[in-house]
Amino acid sequence: MPLLKLRESQIMKIHYLTGICAVFFVAIHILFRLIMPFGQSLEFHNVVANYHNMYYVILLELILVFISIHGFNGLRIILIELKQNQWWESTITILVLAAMIGVVAYGTRTIIIGSQL
Repeated sequence: MPLLKLRESQIMKIHYLTGICAVFFVAIHILFRLIMPFGQSLEFHNVVANYHNMYYVILLELILVFISIHGFNGLRIILIELKQNQWWESTITILVLAAMIGVVAYGTRTIIIGSQL
């Protein structure tokens, strides 16, 4: 019995959507960096100041979530191609979901600590 009742075509639509969203939000992130000269934007006080901007914190969280979903789903697809049976697919799906949730949780923790919420 599969863990999720999503068809592979639905999972691929999620994969494509998260890829497009990730590119969009990373482009916005780069535009944030272009507001000031690149060297200045990487100075410690400017980096810390970014974490106090709520819009920037939301942008970082969106980038974290979309890239994690997209990347771990890509890893899942690659691993499922190695061996194809129901047990392997269910095991890989569970492990990849657990890893993705762990990465998002740890990244969110880092963003919260950085923004001192």
